[in-house]
Amino acid sequence: MRAAPTILHLDMDAFFAAAEQAAKPSLRGKPVVVGGLGPRGVVATASYEARRFGVHSAMPMGQARRLAPNAAYLVPRFAFYRSISEQVMELLGRLSPLVEPLSLDEAFVDLEAGGLADDSAGARVVGERLRADILATTGLTGSVGLAGSKMIAKIASEEAKPDGLVLIEPGTERELLGPRSVRILPGVGPATGEHLRRAGMTTVSDLTEAGEDELVRLLGRAHGASLYRMAQGYDDRAVVAERDAKSVSVEDTFDVDLHDRVRIRTEVERLADRCVARLRASGHSGRTIVLKVRRYDFSTLTRSETLRGPTDDPVVVREAAGRLLEAVDTTGGVRLLGVGVSGLADYTQEDLFAQAEEERAAGAVAGVVGAVGGGVGGGGGVGGVSGEPEPEAESAGAVAVERRWAPGHDVRHAVHGAGWVQGSGVGRVTVRFEEPWSAPGRVRTFSVDDPELEPSEPLPLVRKECRAGA
Repeated sequence: MRAAPTILHLDMDAFFAAAEQAAKPSLRGKPVVVGGLGPRGVVATASYEARRFGVHSAMPMGQARRLAPNAAYLVPRFAFYRSISEQVMELLGRLSPLVEPLSLDEAFVDLEAGGLADDSAGARVVGERLRADILATTGLTGSVGLAGSKMIAKIASEEAKPDGLVLIEPGTERELLGPRSVRILPGVGPATGEHLRRAGMTTVSDLTEAGEDELVRLLGRAHGASLYRMAQGYDDRAVVAERDAKSVSVEDTFDVDLHDRVRIRTEVERLADRCVARLRASGHSGRTIVLKVRRYDFSTLTRSETLRGPTDDPVVVREAAGRLLEAVDTTGGVRLLGVGVSGLADYTQEDLFAQAEEERAAGAVAGVVGAVGGGVGGGGGVGGVSGEPEPEAESAGAVAVERRWAPGHDVRHAVHGAGWVQGSGVGRVTVRFEEPWSAPGRVRTFSVDDPELEPSEPLPLVRKECRAGA
């Protein structure tokens, strides 16, 4: 515990939804829900306007639509969100060498290590300046909590939402925590909370009154002792600089269970390609290939294979995933597939591609060669983001797969310029033409195969000249 509130916790406000509202002037001030739009989709983020209707993260999308039928429902654009996150993390890195990212939109910062603050007044100045810099750089708002520990700093940022700053002075932790629900403490989820409730403990002060011995009896030595310390406001966890990634993975949940073995194999290959693309983007390779299969009855199987050395070769990963699939019974249907790579390294073993060729030639893998190639990467990845399977070419000789237009994704028209997809169906796609810095734009409808309409990269939320003058 510190004598000054020099641990900062930043949490961007409704990050995915706020980014979409900033990119789309017509959605500002309106309910926006981002997530998988299929029957099995869940809410990733809801704007504050949507939350007023009861919509929240992890809610089934069908339930969200019933609560807020007039909201805008958009497919996530993770590459876009990641680019904004990188800008935010760069700003945090200027404050201190100790920045601990928790997700794309959340991080701890040790201000003491950065030498920028050693008391409450200095910490508040740094926090307010950070919020202003984030707004000027990204056009988005973030909430800041300042305290003497990570636990209290995170509680403070939650109280600051949206678009605020809360500083909690060291020494006031027990007074702050006492009347709060036990669920406010790290590690107390629904199950532990219910267990404590049955024992008559619903507030943090109930935990301190019960004492450490009682909590250890109820929860075990490690969890009980840790919870008792946190209930008293003690949290000596250090801010740890970004750890190296341990694995890279991608997965898709399908609207309709897959039964066709060839289709399942094709989806596994497509996921392997996406996984390798993410692996290469992170500058890593890996030696253990992991396949995840969730079957029709919700049973989940995980299979893995460790190679002789690390690789980032899509052929090697596809074939390893294919071998793992051969050992899985998919009778009855598959609702989710995933491919991952672990045992990461920052180099590759140059002879692994030759290794794969040798194994094929030796006949070590029966039936693996068939589906590798043309149909693996088609479709542009929209289905991977939305949780909906991509369409396949009608024949092996098909030149292109019919383009899919995911709600919320960026497009550009040769005549009308930049816009985004409002919806599509029955051979038509509806586009609203506007830019982050424009007034709400006009809506037009086109044929899905209109040659003048193309997918586009997202526009920056803040014009460069605006950032330069900020």
